[in-house]
Amino acid sequence: MAPEKESNGLENYAFAIDGRFCDLEKDGEGSDPSEEDDKNRLAYCVTDVPPWYLCIILGIQHCLTAFGGIIAIPLILSQGLCLQHDSLTQGHLISTIFFVSGVCTLLQVTFGIRLPILQGGTFTLLAPSMAMLSMPEWTCPAWTQNASMVNTTSPEYVEVWQSRMRALQGSIMVGSLFQVLVGFSGLIGLFMRFIGPLTIAPTISLIGLSLYDSAGMNAGNHWGISTMTTALIILFSQYLRHIPVPFPTYSKTKKLHTSKIYIFQILPVLLGITLSWLICYIFTISDVLPSQPEQYGYLARTDLKGDVIVQAPWFRFPYPCQWGLPTVSLAGVVGILAGVISSMIESVGDYHACARLSGAPPPPKHAINRGIGIEGLGCLLAGAWGTGNGTTSYSENVGALGITKVGSRMVIVAGGVLLIIMGLFGKIGAIFTTIPTPVVGGMFLVMFGVISAAGVSNLQYADMNSSRNIFIFGFSMFSGLVIPNWIFKNPDAIATGVVELDQLLQVLLTTSMFVGGFFGFFLDNTIPGTKRERGIIAWNKIHLNDSSNTLESSEVYNLPFGISSCLSSYTWVRYVPFLPLNAPSSQDKPGVDSSETHKQPGKPEPSHIIRSVAL
Repeated sequence: MAPEKESNGLENYAFAIDGRFCDLEKDGEGSDPSEEDDKNRLAYCVTDVPPWYLCIILGIQHCLTAFGGIIAIPLILSQGLCLQHDSLTQGHLISTIFFVSGVCTLLQVTFGIRLPILQGGTFTLLAPSMAMLSMPEWTCPAWTQNASMVNTTSPEYVEVWQSRMRALQGSIMVGSLFQVLVGFSGLIGLFMRFIGPLTIAPTISLIGLSLYDSAGMNAGNHWGISTMTTALIILFSQYLRHIPVPFPTYSKTKKLHTSKIYIFQILPVLLGITLSWLICYIFTISDVLPSQPEQYGYLARTDLKGDVIVQAPWFRFPYPCQWGLPTVSLAGVVGILAGVISSMIESVGDYHACARLSGAPPPPKHAINRGIGIEGLGCLLAGAWGTGNGTTSYSENVGALGITKVGSRMVIVAGGVLLIIMGLFGKIGAIFTTIPTPVVGGMFLVMFGVISAAGVSNLQYADMNSSRNIFIFGFSMFSGLVIPNWIFKNPDAIATGVVELDQLLQVLLTTSMFVGGFFGFFLDNTIPGTKRERGIIAWNKIHLNDSSNTLESSEVYNLPFGISSCLSSYTWVRYVPFLPLNAPSSQDKPGVDSSETHKQPGKPEPSHIIRSVAL
């Protein structure tokens, strides 16, 4: 989860950095700066450029923070793609998602929302993808479940998993076109009018709850190791997060000295996985873990996939359609659309949170439209490259901005470049496939639980003392669990006589997030209730402060390389929803001080929410 915030949206833990501090809003005008104010200042704002070495260091940190979510997605998809026993291909998938995440990050920071926000794989597309792969025609052959019968180089086996990947690719590519349309046409505002907390809460919560079987299967291979992994992640992220660790640092003024960094709060998942991984390695070389495949706990050994690192190429360049020409199915596209809509709504909240934590004014409408459009383009690229997933804004990296006090987008640019580099080296992806499955299961126990809780947290905006809201949320959640479970156990129950319609209903009704989100959306918009009761007023408060006519907004959100200046002389620009208007600068407005653009008296300070999809 993102770190806990004070009322100003920033956490009071500083990453010791020497540099210029950006002033954030003060509680009172003319007040003397206090020690508390110093803690709540940014070392670098969104448009600042830190030293190159600092960009690299913090870029690595952002990559490490996103590792948990990025790596988990190919490992989960491998079960539906019949790749459980093909670690080399799993490594290729991890390398590909690294590469595409880096490319999409650079696109978003440069031409999209232009805020320091990382792009990566999304769990919102995972549920409909697994539902699609669980259809009868895509069920994995029995022989692919037996490691001794799988020949990873045989044409028959390659066609089994690549045909499933191509079907997934086509559905994601077509579904992403909807997000591109909604973003660049400005329709996102229309969607936000009808979607509130009672729609988002069951949708996001059911993403985590629907993956309980995957977490249980992995953790069940050795409950001792998985429990240890879970306990370590909880220990680091909850109990030790306030404990700083001294690290040697160097500056021109203080020379070589030590600085305290809250390392447990920054990298709890990575530390937990690494330590469990190391313990499994020690247990393996000391023969504590069983060496016979039929014995319980055998899958916790670290020497099961050791040859994968040797077989993986040093350099591998992912390219579009590397698994073949994508295919499209109506059922898959409609299922993916449910995940795309959820991803868009999450990203709008992330944009506002990221702006607040990076010292930027609230994003204007044209920047939000452009950001959503670029995310749709990123999903299109992810589908074309064959990651089996899309891309979205990473909430956990937004939370990291409040910890480091560095809101520069150049740091995220460095992180995007590093992701691309890691995607080009095949052995890096292969290393992560050697993580024992019980360790992965322990990570899933925490991550999926956090996703579910993050969805429920959206109910804070609605009046949960209302019997109306309790009914809507309870019915949506329960239906989202009952209906897919029944369809899974009775796959032949849907028989309309039209094969395409049967496939469509099969995917939709086995996707928990679609079922719960649909009932939440329908009931919330049809059962009478006030906007305050539904939570719409509090939900939309973050959109009230539109500072599109301030100098600071133009500096942050205008297009780069002088594109905005070139387009400013054309009148048709005002009719394009994703292009900035030719706004006058604050110097051209008499009686307006540029310092007033940070805070507008009489307007409530927007409330920001960081909706996490991983730790």
